[in-house]
Amino acid sequence: MKHRIDALDEATMTYSYTLIEGDPLMDKLEKVTYETKMEASEDGGTKGKSGSTYYTKPGVEIKAGKEKAAGLLKAVEAYLLANPESYA
Repeated sequence: MKHRIDALDEATMTYSYTLIEGDPLMDKLEKVTYETKMEASEDGGTKGKSGSTYYTKPGVEIKAGKEKAAGLLKAVEAYLLANPESYA
């Protein structure tokens, strides 16, 4: 895979990058951009927000794959919230 860093801002704790080459794109995607932002939480910890944008080639539908990815992230989040000792 080949990624391009688009932005890295320590002041706002944001990071964005783009997947521009590699197997995950298959022949369906032009590129995928990812954005991550970290914020201080009220309890003294940190919470992260992330998002992605998929740029498809003409005529390609990726809704099912995107829903699978979102489901995986929710499962990981649920596990980490239930098991905070696993990532000290």
